[in-house]
Amino acid sequence: MGRYLNVTTKGFRESVQSEIYVDKTGVIALLNQMIDTEQKYVCVSRPRRFGKSMTIKMLSAYYNEEAQSGELFDNLIIGNAPSY
Repeated sequence: MGRYLNVTTKGFRESVQSEIYVDKTGVIALLNQMIDTEQKYVCVSRPRRFGKSMTIKMLSAYYNEEAQSGELFDNLIIGNAPSY
């Protein structure tokens, strides 16, 4: 498994603009519920080609404090969640 260093919103921004993007930002609302609880450690084990890298790009764009990514998520599923 690779490590993502110096993450930006670029990778996720490109994915959102592609024709085959499937919005899975609802998982962010679930993760937001787990912050500061005993369930805060999440293991994502999926087979090859199931979107693990896409999920990491999405999460790093969402939780990156330095990136202004609000407009990127406003029109997605997470934009309607109370934790957004």
